[in-house]
Amino acid sequence: MPKPVRAVRPAHRCTECGLDVAKWVGRCPECQAWGSIEAAGPPPVRRVAAGVPSAPARPIAEVDLQAVRARPTGVDELDRVLGGGLVPGAVVLLAGEPGVGKSTLLLEVAHRCAESGRRALYVTGEESAGQVRLRAERTGALHEELYLAAESDLSALLGHLDAVHPAMLVVDSVQTMSTSAAEGSAGGVSQVRAVATVLIAAAKERGLPVVLVGHVTKDGSVAGPRVLEHLVDVVLHFEGDRHSTLRMVRGVKNRFGPADEVGCFELRDDGIAGLPDPSGLFLSRRDTVVPGTAVTVVVEGKRPLLAEVQALVAASNLATPRRAVSGLDSARVAMVLAVTERRGGVTLGGSDVYTATVGGMRVIEPAADLAVALAVASAVSDATLPDRTVVIGEIGLAGEVRRVNGIGRRLAEAARLGFTRALVPLDCTDRIPDGLRVLEVPDLATALRLLPG
Repeated sequence: MPKPVRAVRPAHRCTECGLDVAKWVGRCPECQAWGSIEAAGPPPVRRVAAGVPSAPARPIAEVDLQAVRARPTGVDELDRVLGGGLVPGAVVLLAGEPGVGKSTLLLEVAHRCAESGRRALYVTGEESAGQVRLRAERTGALHEELYLAAESDLSALLGHLDAVHPAMLVVDSVQTMSTSAAEGSAGGVSQVRAVATVLIAAAKERGLPVVLVGHVTKDGSVAGPRVLEHLVDVVLHFEGDRHSTLRMVRGVKNRFGPADEVGCFELRDDGIAGLPDPSGLFLSRRDTVVPGTAVTVVVEGKRPLLAEVQALVAASNLATPRRAVSGLDSARVAMVLAVTERRGGVTLGGSDVYTATVGGMRVIEPAADLAVALAVASAVSDATLPDRTVVIGEIGLAGEVRRVNGIGRRLAEAARLGFTRALVPLDCTDRIPDGLRVLEVPDLATALRLLPG
């Protein structure tokens, strides 16, 4: 008797991580994403016949580059991150937390585009046209070549493109756009993927640079399907503290330039302005050096920035002394405190230790380890480091001071801002700027001897 043929159950696949599951579930068991499981049966095996090419293949050296040269946006700090400007046909995704200033920045970019004689179209799906008009009036971004449309339907947006014929398109935001060709509500996985695919195809067909505003999740990643970041050409993250005016645009992906560049901005009442030299924001303005402070040089992307680390050590009445951190990596600071106490002989067991940075700067790289250790030791001994001194170096668990990358750029930035002495790891004296005295320290104990007492 022949065996009955078992029906093949349709497979389901996660659109975020690609996991195959036997049945539909609301949450992916692998990546924990909600609403990402979709039916994905085994594709039929079909032979694809050869078709007519849209254009003949040519040697790569004969491809014309003039039509794809980057055009400056007029905002120097943004051009720095983009690698020179916006490339025709490129799609840029700018993601950031609510209220950080994404719309203000892109409205300024659209205004600069209109000032240069190229028509710009700003499509908003989150605000009304009147609200954007009020912001433009406040920031001085009014121009006759800057067109504004309040739409949340993708077909209506494409209609505006045919009517306006802009040289630049800003969509604020991609999560608010929807199309009847895809299922689900606006902001869902299917809708975001469908909207992004159509906009990217329109950008490539028209040679139109498109900037998409994206939302972020609680952990700071771009909301929506991960395929969105793969489809676009450039991914930028707009970062900033609500209690600080400093804003940073950090490149995460860039097909046309460096992907590790950072641009600095200052958010003001009348708009947003670039900061070509932001190091002064991260240093305290005082005439004398106080205990518990140390200045280091960190590298954001390819840009060296001076940062001041402050520490306060006070006697504790608690069974477990408190360790508070602001602007630094708490796990990294805990390790530095342990090495400082064990290898440097600084007693911290019965004291509360508070460490912070100045100006709301976030410092996470190991090059600030030595500055944290010296700031804590300075707070304990109530002694100060020599004036106009920068401290650079990573600390290991054995107390050794390790080398960090970009030491030449860091020292050059310190010398440019008037610092005269630098504490660095061994073998870092290849290129010493004029007017800067470099002291090499092999370990933490040697560096602590520079503190009186």
